Amino acid sequence: MKLSNRLFEIASLVTKNKRIADIGTDHGYIPAYLLKNNYIEYAILADINKGPLENAKKEIEYNNLQDKVSLRLGSGLEILQVNEVDEVIIAGMGGVLISEILEKRKNVAKSLEKLILQPMQSQEELRKYLLNNGYEIIEEKLVNEDFRIYEIIVAKYTGKNTILEDDIYYEVSKKLIENKDILLKEFLDKKINSYNTTLSKINNNNSEKLKEKIDNISLKIDKLIKIKNSI
Repeated sequence: MKLSNRLFEIASLVTKNKRIADIGTDHGYIPAYLLKNNYIEYAILADINKGPLENAKKEIEYNNLQDKVSLRLGSGLEILQVNEVDEVIIAGMGGVLISEILEKRKNVAKSLEKLILQPMQSQEELRKYLLNNGYEIIEEKLVNEDFRIYEIIVAKYTGKNTILEDDIYYEVSKKLIENKDILLKEFLDKKINSYNTTLSKINNNNSEKLKEKIDNISLKIDKLIKIKNSI
């Protein structure tokens, strides 16, 4: 079984021999891969929709892993009890939705040894939620797949909030900068280009609101360029 770059990078962040839950499991590729390679011994595969869960069931049966999994239909962490698993994967959802999932079952989220999160958008909102609600971001990775760079966030509840000296670090994680992630410069270039494209489409009619928006975007571009030049 071969995983895509994104799924393989997510799977690589799971700790050996831990019990995991894959929330929004879709086809169940990550837990099936980990189980088949004897990296973990037990996994809960959950999805809010019957179709994806049925796909996951077929994948599990194809690999003869039925005795090592629990398939659960339900929303977010609501399918879990405290201490039922050690680590949770939530991948392929928006950052705001992931935040809402964690907030809805805080007792479960706080009990986990590790959260492996891969938001598809609103990454900065997810970081803001985590750092302002007692979670520590212990690792971040970038992965390139199909001409897109995905962000993977590994977090754990510690009860201590983290105050960042600049809001730009909600957009570009300090962990990525500290670790000199191999894709960081390309990632920054994409952000800078995206903001420049946005600026080029703004029809400046000298209104105060638009001027403020232009100034904010220009400031972000300057900060991103400064980060890029420092690595």
